[in-house]
Amino acid sequence: MSVFPKHILAPLAAALVAMPSAPARKLPPAVSAIQYDLTFNATTGRARSLVVTMRFEVSGAGTVALSLPAWTPGAYELSNFARKVSEFAATSGGHDLHWDKQDYDTWRVDPSAAGQVEVKFAFAADTLDNAMAWSKPDFLLVNGTNVFLYPEGMGLDFPASVTVTTEPNWIVTTGMHAAGPRRYDAKSYHDLVDMPFFIGRFDVDSNQIEGHWHRLASYPAGTLAGPSRKLLWGQLQGILPAESKVFGETPWENYSTMLIFDSSYGGGSALEHQSSHVGIYNPGFVGTPILASITAHEIFHAWNVKRLRPSEMVPYRYDVPEPTPLLWVSEGITDYYADLALVRPGIVDSSIFLNLTNGKIEEVGQVPPIALEDASVSTWIQPTDGTATIYYPKGSLAGFMIDILIRDASDNKKSLDDVFRALYSSAYKQGKGFTTEQWWAAVKAVAPQKNWDDFSAKYVDGRMPYPWAEVGPLMGLRQTADTVREPRIGISTAAADGMVLVTQVAPGSAADAAGVQVGDHVINVGGIEVTGPEFGQLFRAKYGSKPGTPFDIVVKRGDKDLTLSAKVVEDIRIVPRLEFDRRASLKAAQIRAGILHGVTSP
Repeated sequence: MSVFPKHILAPLAAALVAMPSAPARKLPPAVSAIQYDLTFNATTGRARSLVVTMRFEVSGAGTVALSLPAWTPGAYELSNFARKVSEFAATSGGHDLHWDKQDYDTWRVDPSAAGQVEVKFAFAADTLDNAMAWSKPDFLLVNGTNVFLYPEGMGLDFPASVTVTTEPNWIVTTGMHAAGPRRYDAKSYHDLVDMPFFIGRFDVDSNQIEGHWHRLASYPAGTLAGPSRKLLWGQLQGILPAESKVFGETPWENYSTMLIFDSSYGGGSALEHQSSHVGIYNPGFVGTPILASITAHEIFHAWNVKRLRPSEMVPYRYDVPEPTPLLWVSEGITDYYADLALVRPGIVDSSIFLNLTNGKIEEVGQVPPIALEDASVSTWIQPTDGTATIYYPKGSLAGFMIDILIRDASDNKKSLDDVFRALYSSAYKQGKGFTTEQWWAAVKAVAPQKNWDDFSAKYVDGRMPYPWAEVGPLMGLRQTADTVREPRIGISTAAADGMVLVTQVAPGSAADAAGVQVGDHVINVGGIEVTGPEFGQLFRAKYGSKPGTPFDIVVKRGDKDLTLSAKVVEDIRIVPRLEFDRRASLKAAQIRAGILHGVTSP
């Protein structure tokens, strides 16, 4: 509490009375004719920003609440894009309007009469992330969720248009419908924010695939070129038909694969949209099967999640999280179909498919047991125990098992494809999402012979190890085990505020012997700079088969940098693996062929 003497209170009270007050708030006026303008040019590019203008008509005086989304669908985390906004201003008829903040992502604007209102602000495009806005002096990636304000209280089904103002010799790529030169329109806000933009200098070309146009855009110009670009086009020619066959239709007029290659990016990731996706990769991904795999994953999302999705996310809300226990279906099984989309058209062979599967088995085995439904929900808070995204590989493996079991029960006459086609028709085509109960009802409908309640209780809602020794032979696979000796540091870590922090130290490990403590900020391990979770893999590659080799662990503890001496300690792990069984039964061989080639028996 603060206490002021009377000689201060009196003039202070007088000053407060003299201050101009905000206009009295009235019922919100009707809002219509919404338009947006994105300005990105050489000047804003150098400042790593863009200018956003929103114009709309109001029916009269009152308060209009304008909000920015807090997250981008597909990126299951709150990003709070409003923190990137600066220089906010509102005018009407050339006169400034009063405005203030209702909350951290909502602005209240007070027009004094009917007419057009213009809202303008700068947005920082400085984050290299699929869900964010990022720029270079000659290039911009921006998602609609980042910058397109929406009026509260009128629903999200309003139409809108977007005009891009940029340099005359720069180009624009987006999935939005072209309505004129650098002008685009959308039927609803949901469509509007689901169409990211590339603006600037970059490579772009188009081809038809099964009667539908596909656009390939890549930045920087020349990075994905020549044989590597031809290779990706060839892979797309195989991926798209394989995935369309699962659902029985291609639901877009045109599709855009939008790729960024930047040497500062440590790996590869992508984010799906209804008729496009944005991928960000280290240039080392060019020409590799991993680029094709992530591309296949994101394109399959155009069906499974952008159209067919869990009921908890229908319709999308942009101001709050929308957790669902079904991300193992939306993301995990999508990853299974990404593998199938590579093996079915012959982009990779069956041995690579099996290697991908074994890699997922190993990945799941390295984290604490967790139910798929729990992992799906928990991703929003990014648990630090390694399970934050485990629903991807574990869900993929669950989909693989369900596919095998369906084919076994139906003598290879039905498959997981039938489940997706049924849900696509009964849920998406009816404008609805699907529930957990509807998912299992669709599975039971194609394979009623199996005890799916038991399967769900053990392997989806439960934490039991997957029964590869029983399920594998149904597809002509047998389970073996490899003994793996590899160096381990002995710490669990989590990323926080740009730092990698120790969350657990294994007793008897190299880190334990060196004196590493929970809460330490790890800076360097054995000469490897620690900037993300990949440092453990790099350490194992550098110090494999070198037990007892000394190395340093550099940590920051409080305000001090400490160099701790350690020695390489090898860990022995038993890693289960699947391999093809040459002695498989005829039925198992047919199921194997059905899965790998996307066919069923007559």
